[in-house]
Parts: sequence; C-alpha cells; structure tokens
Amino acid sequence: MMTDPIADMLTRIRNAVRVERPQVEMPLSKIKRGLAEVLKREGYIWDWEEVEDKPASHLRVHLKYGPNGERVIRRIRRISKPGRRVYSGATELKPILGGLGICIISTSRGVISDREARQRKLGGEVLCEVW
Repeated sequence: MMTDPIADMLTRIRNAVRVERPQVEMPLSKIKRGLAEVLKREGYIWDWEEVEDKPASHLRVHLKYGPNGERVIRRIRRISKPGRRVYSGATELKPILGGLGICIISTSRGVISDREARQRKLGGEVLCEVW
C-alpha cells in the first residue's frame, strides 16, 4: 500500500531523469494530473497523457532534456508530507533560486505554480519545489 502517491510520482520522475529515460509511467489521479500540467506549463516536461488500461489508468509523462542531453529537471523535492503539512499564503511565497525554480501549490482553485499563486493572490499547501 502506498501512503504518499505524490512522493511516489516525484521519485519516479527523479529516477527516470537520472537514467535519462524519455518517459515515465505512474498510476493516475487528479492531483498527479494537476502536477503534470503545471510541469508542462512551466517548461519542465514536454507533455503528459492518460493511458487507458483495464485494471487502472496510467499517467505517462514525457520528460524534457536539453539539446546536448542536459537535464531540465535538476532537482525535484517534496515539501509538504503526510507527517508534516506545509501551508503558505500568497505573500509568504518566495521565488525559488531567484525565479529559476518553481514551487507547486495545491489551492482551492486547483494545482498551480508559485508564480500563478502570487499573481492570483492565492495560498495553499506547498506540494513540491522544482529546479
């Protein structure tokens, strides 16, 4: 039984980037779909798609690399964990690495990046940070 599906998704992405795989698959959920959409909007992955299977659907994430094979996702880290939830208001969200990275926030309006959260003046649970 998996206790933290978001950490599982981030670990699968981290491991796939480390061995330079073109894509990675994981079980599908709404929150994972939201995370993948934010990563696509911010330019960290090429695309994502839902793969219909009989027992359960999967999420396939197409990873992005530079022209010489350099990694676009250098670090991806879970912030809010099941044992310690981390919440932040819009004014408390600071840019990651001076704006070079992003935080992904789960808000009442869906899963968005910290840039969007500051623009919309929304706070929420800080899921992870990526750079």
